[in-house]
Amino acid sequence: MSTAVTNRILSYDEVHQFALQFFREHSDARIIYHDITHTRQVAAAAAQIANHYHLSNNDFFIVLTAAWFHDIGYFIDMSQHEAKSAEYIANYLKEKQVEETTINAVTNCILATKLPQQPNNLLEEIVCDADLFHFGTDEFSERNKLMRKEYIAVSGKEVSKDDWRNKTIQLLESHHYFTDYCQLLLNGKKQENLEQLRKKAEAKQNDQTILPSVAEAGGATGGTTGKEQKKKEKAAKEERPDKGVETMFRISSSNHQKLSDQADSKSHILITVNSIIISVVLSVLFKAFGQYPYLQLPAYLLLAVSLATIILSILATRPNIPRGVFTQKDIDEKKVNLLFFGNFYKMGLNEFAGGMMKMMEDREFLYGSLIRDVYSQGIVLGRKYKILRVAYNVFMYGLIVSVIAFVAATLIA
Repeated sequence: MSTAVTNRILSYDEVHQFALQFFREHSDARIIYHDITHTRQVAAAAAQIANHYHLSNNDFFIVLTAAWFHDIGYFIDMSQHEAKSAEYIANYLKEKQVEETTINAVTNCILATKLPQQPNNLLEEIVCDADLFHFGTDEFSERNKLMRKEYIAVSGKEVSKDDWRNKTIQLLESHHYFTDYCQLLLNGKKQENLEQLRKKAEAKQNDQTILPSVAEAGGATGGTTGKEQKKKEKAAKEERPDKGVETMFRISSSNHQKLSDQADSKSHILITVNSIIISVVLSVLFKAFGQYPYLQLPAYLLLAVSLATIILSILATRPNIPRGVFTQKDIDEKKVNLLFFGNFYKMGLNEFAGGMMKMMEDREFLYGSLIRDVYSQGIVLGRKYKILRVAYNVFMYGLIVSVIAFVAATLIA
């Protein structure tokens, strides 16, 4: 059974409903983090990342199925929940006669989420990043509190806020997103969340070193400082770009990519159709010129039109690659767009990585690069569609003139 047939038999909606049914039938008052809310968030994040990479229907099915079932093992055996989750969904998919390669891909995506995460391909990377997507969002603090409460309820061990904060800091420091999409979208906010935890840990440590008498004497001043700190944090938060800005860049880039794909498809259609026309003219009409000499002029005209259309279609999609290098001065002056491969494909990994790290640390540099990337995509699209329009006009009007010439030649003869 082919993969395409498999996914028509078992739709994503059917898997989705099966997951919802599982959560309706299984409940545990202790599990307040790895519940249906977390699962919905992971599935939504997985769909968002998958859409960015324009996954095929089968790959989309694999990623979303893994996202919906990656944590159901908590209701089966918490000590090995990834393995139990993979086993549970594998049995279900086998009952539905899903192809073995698809089942293995789903289970591997689930097993890859085990900490420390070790994905081996793009699909596994997407599921891993979706599972910890909240590390780089405003919801991190609340989700982290729920995780602590769940751990205490499940393990029966009390963990102080300070100990949990220190462990969370270690987790965030060791964690990294695997997909470039999440790195660009979430690393900035994840770093902010980490810095906030570090500040709290440092403040707590400083408080413990202050003598009680000094702490009492400075109580009023401390209160003022706390208010000022909150004002600074609020002002800094207001200065940060809205999520809407990031969404705008993501949607713009996605739309431009789709338009570019459409242009390539239109060009391919013109090349294919006119290649067939040229083949017919060369193989059929040229042989008939001895018997029907009056068809020569219309045939040559049609041949010229088809050839011109093919040339224009090729020009519309012919890639134009820059020199592929950048200098440290370009980085310092924030002039280079490292989001486009044409600007770095001849550079070494260390130079590129250094430039990317500096870009990710500098909001102005990062958003400036995104702006240049969207603008560059628009320039390329404008060139493509301008040439394609000329190609379609040449083909349309040339075909009309050629047909008229054939009719006129036939009537005159």
